[in-house]
Formats: sequence, structure tokens, C-alpha cells
Amino acid sequence: MSYVTECIGIAASYYNMAFAAIAFVTFLKLLRSKTKHYLLPWKLIFIAFCIYIVEEALTILEGLAVIPHYPLMYPILEMVIILTFIYAVLKQKEKVAR
Repeated sequence: MSYVTECIGIAASYYNMAFAAIAFVTFLKLLRSKTKHYLLPWKLIFIAFCIYIVEEALTILEGLAVIPHYPLMYPILEMVIILTFIYAVLKQKEKVAR
């Protein structure tokens, strides 16, 4: 692997966390807004987003050798994120059908 690829791989987690912080603030503003429309799907997406933040934090800690590597950790987190998105879409579809 070239040095550039290795450096980008290391720095990508930090950039993801920076962009996630911006999105986190945006989610908080959305969920705290005065106009309360049907927000359940957005709350579910926010939960999935928080799980993503935990996953990225674990990636950074693993890269710094603070925590050991657990092979099943990331697939389980990804599955929870995907299932939460699917549930949010189904709840929105149910709301639109009414």
C-alpha cells in the first residue's frame, strides 16, 4: 500500500467525525424546532446516526490501539444501523398511507 493511501485511511476517520459533529448539531436543531411535524422517522435516523458516531469513535480508538479489534463489532453495528433505517422508512410509509 502506498503512503498516500495509508495516510488517507488514517485521516478519513477523523474527517468523518468532524462532519458527523456538524450533522449532529443539525439534527439537534431539527428535533428541537418549534414546528413539530411527524418526527418519528427523523428520531430513528438520529438513533442510527448516533450508532454511526459510536462506530467511528471505536474505529479511531482501535487505530490508536486503545481497544482491541473485535471482528463481530462492526457488522453488528452496521446491521443495527440498516435495520433502524428500514424501520424509519416503514414508519414513514405507514404515516403517508393514512
